[in-house]
Amino acid sequence: MRKGIVWILALMLLFSAACGESTQKAPDYILEGYDGKVSYRVWDTNSFFSRMQEKTGISFQFRQYTEADAWARRKLELKKGTDLPDVLFKAELNSSEVRDLYQAGQIIDLSPYLETYAPDLWKMLEEHPEWKKAITMEDGAIPALPAINTLQNNDAMWINTAWLKKLKLEMPKTADELTEVLRAFKNDDPNGNYQKDEIPLGFIGMWELRFLGHAFGIIDNDYYVTEKDGKVTSSLTSDENRAFLTWLHQLWEEGLLDHTGFSTTDDARQITDEKKAIPYGLLMSSTPMTILPQTALEQYAILAPLEYNGSQVYRDLAGDLIRGTFAITSACAEPEKLVAWVNYLYTEEGSLTASYGVEGDEYIWNEDGQWEWNYPLETVADEILPTHTISEGGVAPGYTDELFQSKYRDEATRRIVNGMIGLKQLSVIPYPPVTLTAEEEARVAEIQNDLSRYAEKAMACFVTGDTELTDENWNTFCSTVEEKGLQELIGIWQKVLH
Repeated sequence: MRKGIVWILALMLLFSAACGESTQKAPDYILEGYDGKVSYRVWDTNSFFSRMQEKTGISFQFRQYTEADAWARRKLELKKGTDLPDVLFKAELNSSEVRDLYQAGQIIDLSPYLETYAPDLWKMLEEHPEWKKAITMEDGAIPALPAINTLQNNDAMWINTAWLKKLKLEMPKTADELTEVLRAFKNDDPNGNYQKDEIPLGFIGMWELRFLGHAFGIIDNDYYVTEKDGKVTSSLTSDENRAFLTWLHQLWEEGLLDHTGFSTTDDARQITDEKKAIPYGLLMSSTPMTILPQTALEQYAILAPLEYNGSQVYRDLAGDLIRGTFAITSACAEPEKLVAWVNYLYTEEGSLTASYGVEGDEYIWNEDGQWEWNYPLETVADEILPTHTISEGGVAPGYTDELFQSKYRDEATRRIVNGMIGLKQLSVIPYPPVTLTAEEEARVAEIQNDLSRYAEKAMACFVTGDTELTDENWNTFCSTVEEKGLQELIGIWQKVLH
């Protein structure tokens, strides 16, 4: 009898467990996207998504891609409608991919839902019509949502203020003054190790050097064009560009430019040894944090744009938007719910949750009104960011709060962030974000591929002196870029502008 009761109890437990499994709620939607493996993030276990589920009641089945090549192949499959998810998150869609997916009917127009279900994002778009225009197709559709980051995301000129102070030098304000400062950096042993190992100006490639062109009135974008008062021009063959290249060659000849600059990489120039003498006087980089040890950051500050004809202006590389981060597919039965879900990331609270976690858990505010991590920095980098936040490893939709970043407890970090904010105020987008037709995009890509490959190499050769900057060689350069389609490229951008 006792044995029979035990069997009955066992069967009841098995039945109860089976019922529990059968009634467990399945995920509401399938979410698919890219998060590079360098982020060490696993969406299935990341606290960001569980916190979002607690707030919205929405759960996901995840399809996370960590290899860029695999995600690129998957996007090609999506165009064919193969096994569509409900939503694309951290989607890394360029403008042509957005257009192709939308025209193929694989992703839907989100504009009918935004005002009602994404009021915070809608308010931003209404207050910044240029943002709205940048994500709107010719037919008025908005198939994908952006990441909005008003903090400067450019290469900037980071100057070693400790060296300036030691050598009793003022911040340079013009190209000529910068030249004199670089000479002092080279010759006067500012790092104090009695060796000629200073690198007055560190850079990587012609692309970074071209940010210095603002000192000669040049702020062309990567297509070598600038728009002003409705007219599109290029400085590539201008007298200003020749003067700029002549100046760079002078710096090269005097050893003021890093002679490994056309062959080095960010990894190669990174300094991790805190005891090593810092070699850089002026560093071209989006941030010195990725190149220098934490202890050296306090030495560096952003150099304000150099004056040209009495004014200061700098090139804003990407503007405030990164397009194509979020889209909803035609397989989704309730798109309004996912629009409401993503709207939270365009609020202050949602932005902080995505990037930093939750106040009191991952970060805290101190008595000085500054925030700090609630864990050692090593733990933050190795554990907190990969397991509790979602903002790195791929671009997530949402809004980046620059004010919050400027209130971090570390003074060196605050100075860097505030410098970036100040630079943003002096920066100009050379050409407004637009959407090209498929034909225009294909032709621009064809011209640009050939033109930029030639122009970047030719300008680098002028800088190093491998090609002497004579009238004959300059005329050859100008005629060659014209032959490679510069005027046609200008014409396309002019047409699109109107």
